[in-house]
Amino acid sequence: MKPEDLISYIQIDEYSSTPKYKQLTNAILGAIEMGRLTQGNLLPSINELSFSLEMSRDTAEKGYRNLRKLGVVDSVPGKGYFIVNTDFSRKLKVCLLFNKLSTHKKIIYDSFTKAVGDRAAIDFYIYNNDFALFKRLITAKLGDYTHFVIIPHFLEGGENAHEIINTIPKEKLVMLDKILPGITGDFAAAYENFAQDIYAALEQALNRLSKYNTLKIIFPKNSYFPHEILTGFYRFCQQYAFNHKVIHNIKDEEINVGEVYINLMEDDLVILIERLIAQNLTIGKDVGVISYNETPLKRIILDGITTISTDFNALGTQAAEFVLNGKTEKIEVPFYLNLRKSL
Repeated sequence: MKPEDLISYIQIDEYSSTPKYKQLTNAILGAIEMGRLTQGNLLPSINELSFSLEMSRDTAEKGYRNLRKLGVVDSVPGKGYFIVNTDFSRKLKVCLLFNKLSTHKKIIYDSFTKAVGDRAAIDFYIYNNDFALFKRLITAKLGDYTHFVIIPHFLEGGENAHEIINTIPKEKLVMLDKILPGITGDFAAAYENFAQDIYAALEQALNRLSKYNTLKIIFPKNSYFPHEILTGFYRFCQQYAFNHKVIHNIKDEEINVGEVYINLMEDDLVILIERLIAQNLTIGKDVGVISYNETPLKRIILDGITTISTDFNALGTQAAEFVLNGKTEKIEVPFYLNLRKSL
């Protein structure tokens, strides 16, 4: 095959969150697996790739460097890059479908890719909690992958998500973070038990919570957060006789001494802290603060923010194990309370 002919087999997906250099790497490895490239074949030059695929020279060169690292490609000065090895094992091709890209989703992504290593090609898509985009991506790519790893959270339309997910052969399906009702068959899942997790975390913090009279959870309207969180919150407050309230907008809420605020979103945490400081309220004494999802910054600010959080590294690592070993177990991931001075 002439180098210029190979370019027609290299598809760069602008909707994919997978870096373009990795897409280039995967495309060339795929061409080898399909027999379109054999040992000794010359590859397009950096300039040809850059011009034809509308990518930077640095990106094209990084893709080739990655292939050299894998021992598949080498170069000769003045002649270019060529295939030196077609004897490799990489039959797995994984589609990661995440609802959004955040600090915590990046931890999942990083732990997954680290555990998988070079044993699978990975395409990474963000559907921004949009069910219509989620549906289009699965429908268009159903036959392209050996595995689909899905985090299923939607702003609206998600009540029909199980119908789309059920079109995926169950041996290819790995559900992460949440198991949706209506998904049939024997599939793999690493998930949170949202109702039980918040209940158990608050129960562990009961001694410190006892100095407050009211618990308030900031749960925005039209949120993708599972309503099972509220189920666990209500159960705890009723069990231990706390006054309680669900707040949709912290900007409009009256803040009083003796209250604890549980926030799910980082933006709400910032607004809450700004308001507490403006009212000269002492966090951890006058008002308590609990934040969802552990981050390094929360260990430091205001002498430490109490967090309740799942183990995001465990989510990614467990998903990788499902893909690599073909297991179809359903595993509940650990959930932790990190008590600090904000409570």
